[in-house]
Amino acid sequence: MSYLYTTRVNAYGGRNGTIRSEDGILDMPLSMPKELGGKGGATNPEQLFAAGYAACFENAVIHVTRKDAQKVGDNDIEVACEVGLLPDGEGSLKLAVTLEVEIAGVDQAEAEQIVKAAHAVCPYSNAIRGNVDVHLRVFGQ
Repeated sequence: MSYLYTTRVNAYGGRNGTIRSEDGILDMPLSMPKELGGKGGATNPEQLFAAGYAACFENAVIHVTRKDAQKVGDNDIEVACEVGLLPDGEGSLKLAVTLEVEIAGVDQAEAEQIVKAAHAVCPYSNAIRGNVDVHLRVFGQ
């Protein structure tokens, strides 16, 4: 397989450890959230996943509008990604995601169409489709 891009991040010490990317740009402590009985005060895997998904989804919105006469630009989009942990009923946990997408300069119907198309091509959406419940909240302006 011919990759367009690869990266590598190592984790040490689990949820109360550290993470470091191979290029050293990402180098930070992790901490169990206070809500899960930890100390808090540092990022956690759910925040990192939410950050990556929000950024990737925003780019998917831009991608699906490239062919349109009125392209959507970076400053026209705001994506908030909420990642939650839920019990799965079998003694483990599962993820749930809500993406709130606001697109300036398009009406509600067009915003919904753009977000649906972006959800179909976003690598994060494709990676978790069928595994994680993803709720989309769309706002056109």
